[in-house]
Amino acid sequence: MPHSASATEPPLADPPRGIRAAIIMDGNGRWATAHGVNITDGHRAGGDALHDVTEAALDLGVSELTVYGFSTENWRRDPDEIAGIMQLFIELVDREAPIMLERGARMTFMGRREVLGEEICERMRWAEELTAGGTNMTLCIAFNYGGRAEIIDAVRAAVAAGIDPAVIDEDDVSRHLYRPELGAPDVIIRTAGEQRTSNFLVWQGAYAEFVFADTLWPDFGKPELHAALVEYARRERRFGGRTSEVVS
Repeated sequence: MPHSASATEPPLADPPRGIRAAIIMDGNGRWATAHGVNITDGHRAGGDALHDVTEAALDLGVSELTVYGFSTENWRRDPDEIAGIMQLFIELVDREAPIMLERGARMTFMGRREVLGEEICERMRWAEELTAGGTNMTLCIAFNYGGRAEIIDAVRAAVAAGIDPAVIDEDDVSRHLYRPELGAPDVIIRTAGEQRTSNFLVWQGAYAEFVFADTLWPDFGKPELHAALVEYARRERRFGGRTSEVVS
């Protein structure tokens, strides 16, 4: 489990640069309950944590950071909570895209956009166009995203492109994922003590290492990210029984 170093522990060495990381940001609701605030305030605190972690990822040399913002299953939540998440998402994009531009990073999104409404889709397009030239890091926010839905959509896209369904292979599916230009994550981090994938990056995460942190997402920051990446870097990765370096 990742943990922050105490005053009596030696500082952790920096993880290797170029890691592709993904995060399941869990615990906003429990954080809100623990702090006696409403769920929207919990999600707002989660948005602040995303800012801090994105800045930390840039400082630590992460090449790609993909975060789970809103899943296809989250539509089952209370309508007021969903409305709050949508408004907070617009505010987050408006705030973070200029920061990404300033830091030379790219912001993009993946998921099913058609049901999100024109305002959200327009803000996504704006942020992607504004930061398209960023090379220091890519921040990808998975919004209205589900791993199984992505695979279904990829297969449908491959068939629509004229590929014979009888010969569709893994390369065909990979080329038609929502963001085929992104690499498979090296490490997937989940916060708040939960230890499941929750339909996140089902295809891309097949060989990712998992690091689980007890910290609730709004309390997750640079020390926790640093510790999680160091934990990952200690792993000996195996692909079908063969070992590999931690960073490809």
